[in-house]
Amino acid sequence: MQQIDLKKMNDEEKLLVDKAVEMIDYSYSPYSKYKVGAALMDSSGKIHSGCNIESVDFTLTSHAEMVAIDSMVKTGCIEVKSIAVAARGISNKPPTPCGLCRQKISEFNNDGSCKILLVNLDEKYRIKNIFRTTLDELLPYSFSSEFL
Repeated sequence: MQQIDLKKMNDEEKLLVDKAVEMIDYSYSPYSKYKVGAALMDSSGKIHSGCNIESVDFTLTSHAEMVAIDSMVKTGCIEVKSIAVAARGISNKPPTPCGLCRQKISEFNNDGSCKILLVNLDEKYRIKNIFRTTLDELLPYSFSSEFL
């Protein structure tokens, strides 16, 4: 995982970061107040986005990454090329996807090559820092259909 400069990102990465940050405005997180936005690019180059949607019992909570993937699948595409996740951090650590979201990304990126951009926002939801990694780095030896 490496920290990157917004100015050195390519147009595709900038577009994903901008859309992920925008999606935070739509987050429904009245209980945790932890707003998350995500935007992914599918294998055809189309952008799909999502935000977290909480439930009072938290078991029904939809994670931003999952909502973006669900949005992609309903269009008929089943391959994630890259994804950006944005959230307000309390430190300089990147807001990494949880284990469930890592596995869900893996379901739609079988070779682990999915590029993942992690966008850490400050208290006013401005970009503080950005990290670039891959699915393989976040979820090595992921569970897949080859084990079934």
